[in-house]
Formats: sequence, C-alpha cells, structure tokens
Amino acid sequence: MDLSFTQIVNTTLILFSVIDITGSIPLILDLRTKAGNIDSGKATLVAGGIMVLFLFVGESILKLMGVDLASFAIAGSFILFFLALEMILGVRLYKDVEPDTASIVPIAFPLIAGTGTLTTLLSIRAEYATENIIAGVLINLILIYIVLRNTERIGKVLGKNGLSILRKIFGIILLAIAIKLFKTNMFF
Repeated sequence: MDLSFTQIVNTTLILFSVIDITGSIPLILDLRTKAGNIDSGKATLVAGGIMVLFLFVGESILKLMGVDLASFAIAGSFILFFLALEMILGVRLYKDVEPDTASIVPIAFPLIAGTGTLTTLLSIRAEYATENIIAGVLINLILIYIVLRNTERIGKVLGKNGLSILRKIFGIILLAIAIKLFKTNMFF
C-alpha cells in the first residue's frame, strides 16, 4: 500500500472542485422544493459506487477503444479547464437536461458522479496511486453527505454571494489543476 498524505489531499481537493457540491446547493434546494425529500445517504452511496466502479473499469473500457491513459488525461484536462471557466466566469458552456425529480439519477448521476468527475478520476489515475484516489473519494463522499443533509442551513449561512465566491475560488484551483494535468501528460 502506497498511502501518501499529499496525494490524498490533492485528490480530495481536485474531486471537491470538480464535484462542486457547494456550488450545487442552489440546484439541490430547487430539487427539494420541486420533488420533496432527497435521500442523502442513498444518493451518496450510489455516487460513490459509480465513482469507484469507473475508477477500476474505466481504464479497461479505454483499452478496448485503443485510448491510452495519458491521452485520456489530456482530454480530461480540457474538460477540467472548461469546468473551471464555467465556475470562474459564471456561464454555462455545457448544458445538461434539467431533471424533473430529485431521484437518485439526477443527484448521484450526473450531479455528483458526472462526466467531469469520472473523467477526472481516470485522469488523476495517471498521476496518483489508486488507494490515495479511493481515500480522496471517501473523504468527498463524507463531505457530500454532510452537504446534502444540511443544504438548507449551508445555503442560508453562505448566502448567494458566499456561494458565488466559493465557486470562483474552487474554479481557479481547478483551472490550475487542469493546466498541471495537461503539462504532466503532454510529454509522455
């Protein structure tokens, strides 16, 4: 086992930025009013299952398609770059279908374990040990659960401006991570 505190912290921060659960609080609040209660535990477990499964099976799927991990990491860095721009500039570059219910599907996938998260998992696998990524996923799942359980309280405490500032800060961090990921995998 190759546990590295630095890799765990980096993975946790990268995934936290990509998942952007705090930035999704307004959407979660809207889903709660439209569809009622969200089962925070179930949504968190399903999202975690999707992430861990993709972490292990995703690379095999890439090999079947003839794509190496470095190329996928570079492609992932572009996705992270555009996600960061969305967060920083406050615009939507990627438009997704708006869900009508607050079932597991819109919360667990694609809100938590969406394309950005899954791409990120495979991209950082090129740099970090799998056990450190899993630890980062688990820490994020705990944070996700806490946020889902306390969405209304967090929204009131941070307010609209606080949520916007937090989103922009994580956007800048994500932008730097995207550039680092691109540079690291460009020459391999």
